[in-house]
Amino acid sequence: MVEPNVKEGKGGLRDLQTLFWVAKYMHRVEHKRDLLDHKLFTEDEFKAFQDADEFLWAVRCHLHLVTNRAMDQLTFDLQVEVAKRMGYTDHGGRRAVEHFMQDYFRHATQVGEVTRIFLTGLEQAHVKKEPLLVGLFRRRKRVKAPFKVQQGRLTVDDESVFYDDKLNILRLFEEGLRTGMLIHPDAMRLVSANLELIDDDMRSGKEATRIFLDLLLKHGNPERALRRMNELGVLSAFIPEFEPIVAMMQFNMYHSYTVDEHTIQVISNFAQIERHELDEELPVSNEILERGLSRKTLMVAMLCHDIGKGRPQDHSILGAKMSRPITRRLGLSPKECETVEWLVRHHLLMSDMAQKRDIADPRTVRDFAKAVKSVRRLDLLTVLTVCDIRGVGPNVWNNWKASLIRALYRQTRNALENGMEALNRENRGAEAKKLLRSELSDWPAKDLKRETGRHYDAYWQGLHITAHKVFAKLLRGLSDEEIRIDLHPDEDRDATRACFVMADHPGIFSRLAGALALVGANIVDARTYTSKDGYATAAFWIQDGEGTPYDTRKLKRLTQMIQKTLAGEVIARDAMKSRDVIKKRERAFKVATHITFDNDGSEIYTIIEVDTRDRPGLLYDLTRTLANSNVYIASAMIATYGEQVVDTFYVKDMFGLKFYAEGKQRTLENRLREAITSGVERATS
Repeated sequence: MVEPNVKEGKGGLRDLQTLFWVAKYMHRVEHKRDLLDHKLFTEDEFKAFQDADEFLWAVRCHLHLVTNRAMDQLTFDLQVEVAKRMGYTDHGGRRAVEHFMQDYFRHATQVGEVTRIFLTGLEQAHVKKEPLLVGLFRRRKRVKAPFKVQQGRLTVDDESVFYDDKLNILRLFEEGLRTGMLIHPDAMRLVSANLELIDDDMRSGKEATRIFLDLLLKHGNPERALRRMNELGVLSAFIPEFEPIVAMMQFNMYHSYTVDEHTIQVISNFAQIERHELDEELPVSNEILERGLSRKTLMVAMLCHDIGKGRPQDHSILGAKMSRPITRRLGLSPKECETVEWLVRHHLLMSDMAQKRDIADPRTVRDFAKAVKSVRRLDLLTVLTVCDIRGVGPNVWNNWKASLIRALYRQTRNALENGMEALNRENRGAEAKKLLRSELSDWPAKDLKRETGRHYDAYWQGLHITAHKVFAKLLRGLSDEEIRIDLHPDEDRDATRACFVMADHPGIFSRLAGALALVGANIVDARTYTSKDGYATAAFWIQDGEGTPYDTRKLKRLTQMIQKTLAGEVIARDAMKSRDVIKKRERAFKVATHITFDNDGSEIYTIIEVDTRDRPGLLYDLTRTLANSNVYIASAMIATYGEQVVDTFYVKDMFGLKFYAEGKQRTLENRLREAITSGVERATS
């Protein structure tokens, strides 16, 4: 848990106290050190017990002193303060709080190991023999030598098994997967005590790499072996590059797991796809696996994709470099090594393209196809991207992200297989008009001709036929004074689609963003178009506070509230002040603001990307600033990563031109930064 409970949480003080209370009762000891005399722990294990005990008590005492009350939850804001009080400092490209929390999770893991060892000792002393008939009828795979079964778990006689052949350390985990048996804590204890046997000769040996790759690829549930190997230190001993990310916390609200656990979650997702457990949720990934791809290349790329984290450099570039010696040691072919390095370097590319760029713009797909170059790489990157996003946390993956990844994959595959001309704007526009004529076949020819002729090409290629139908009906007979709204659940995308039509005027995007912010809607995608006869057609995809489409029973009231704001009955700027607040526990996060201008990513627009701290009124502030600067916003993509957000705007100046001049770009950037700074001050005051 990223905000653990120091007392009651997993690996917390309650576990240590319970362990000692039981030991005290069983062995009548008064002091913790007396447990050594009963051979319940080794000296090293007892030291881990004491270190964890002292560390956790120090954390708990600081929590009580900071809050001046009984407080055991290590929340984000308190993590920063406790880290400071315990003497942690920023260094190595990471914040003090991240170093502190890495130590916290390592101690919690140690508590888990010590508890497991202790409980096994108790179990051995009190377990009853398995009834003869139960043992007779329970079919188990025969265990290979030198392993044996004790209390229904896999173990060894003593540590000489590992001295005789150090490969038995890896074989223990292979045998566990092959037989489906759990590993006995006594065997785990011996493994932890003999990690120095895993040396350079073993790491580069053919048999060792064969066993390790089989653990990943052969038995169907690699995450089970990897998680236990990671807890015992075997994974980072066999792949030393993995060690720095063990128990590494990323201090943000986006990642639910430490980096090592996230990596195992990613591999677990891939194993689930292979076991056909996610066919309905992930049809494209399933199709890719059905056609076939290099499982070994993909699995090694998944293992390496985040090993560069925690350093000052870009983790994708550093991780790609770090993957080279790993792939060579694992015996991959030169082509496989090159592909792994490419996948690690570009593992965020597809996610960024899908969430931060307009995939309805042919240039987006063209640029992505040029970067990927082949369907083979596209397939590998798609599956890696899906597993990576799903591995971030329980509720991060949703239909919205799925629909974006799916659309980008299919368009890119089409371009790679049939040539870039498959992305031609005119062809897509003609096809969209043809579809609309078919859908509105009951309309008079005159009305149909007017509708298909009133919009520019961008409108036809940027929206689905369902939206085209809605807009056609909303525009029919519209007067200049009217504002018409249609809210409809888009279940395929986990969002509510909000369509607006009205007479066009400057700043319309900002007005709509303000109206939606006031009703508590989170905008995930938006695009506005102006028709040839002067009407604005705007489509916004919104979610409620839970990240789901609005309940259909609330849509009527929601429409009325939006109407009031757009009619001027409610002034968005004034009403926003009470809603635009950053919660206290979230104020400890530091998010630097980065603003970039891209004139190459779109044929007709300048792309402004604003990467900054998220808050309820941010999008309204940004769009109002752009509107006041006479900037026309054609579309916006909003990608949220916990407390961080990346708002991407496709814009033109008042003459319909891109922003090429550096002076204009600098002026706009300064105004946007000023709006962000003043907004944060208001939200935290």
